[in-house]
Amino acid sequence: MIIKDKVFVVTGAARGLGFAFAQNLAEVGARLALVDMNAEGLEQSAQVLRGQGTDVRTYTANVTSDEAVTTLFDNVLKDFGRIDGLINNAGITRDSLLVKSKDGDIQTMKTSDWQQVIDVNLTGVFLCGREAAARMVQTKSAGVIVNVSSVCSAGNMGQSNYSAAKAGVVALTTTWSKELVRYGIRVGAVAPGYVNTEMVQQIRAEVLEKIKAQVPMKRLAEPAEIAHTARFIIENDYFTGRTIGVDGGLRI
Repeated sequence: MIIKDKVFVVTGAARGLGFAFAQNLAEVGARLALVDMNAEGLEQSAQVLRGQGTDVRTYTANVTSDEAVTTLFDNVLKDFGRIDGLINNAGITRDSLLVKSKDGDIQTMKTSDWQQVIDVNLTGVFLCGREAAARMVQTKSAGVIVNVSSVCSAGNMGQSNYSAAKAGVVALTTTWSKELVRYGIRVGAVAPGYVNTEMVQQIRAEVLEKIKAQVPMKRLAEPAEIAHTARFIIENDYFTGRTIGVDGGLRI
């Protein structure tokens, strides 16, 4: 796909990886629909991109809501006239061990923490992917969906909820690629390791050093490196149905 003048929806675009995806697409002339719950952060991101000459609109939406996501994609289609791509990035963490015993006190992962992560990181991906694909089919536009999984899709201590959701994203990617190819829609995914974003920077310094030590390359990924991988998926017309790990060799 030639990205210039194509319309891309990017979820979770107010900061971090989402903003990096948007910046990377803007560099090659994409028109952008940025989505987030953080209206203030969203507008700040949009202002940066507009300052670089990018055609950008912002949309505040909750990706866990069926109605909100349907309205979102209706509005994007109305505003831009087409949808050529989606980067399905919105996500959260609510880390906790499944069961923890300390001095006879048994603590377990809260059901609410499980459900919130599943709602955003898996159901949100499903809803946005479904509505983006529906409008591509409706307008007979060949397009591409890039889902964001994680190295944690293989399982990670303290992240039952996050790992399960990200494994589900890998399965959705493969399934959708098979279902949507008849409409000219490709689907791929990136599975980052630990990335130097605001979320990761909140980890305690001593814990972060231990994380870096586990990575063969001994550093975090930069957001631009993950965004570069998403752009590869978008631009390579023979790529579909696969998940690319970008983790510095963490999962070998």
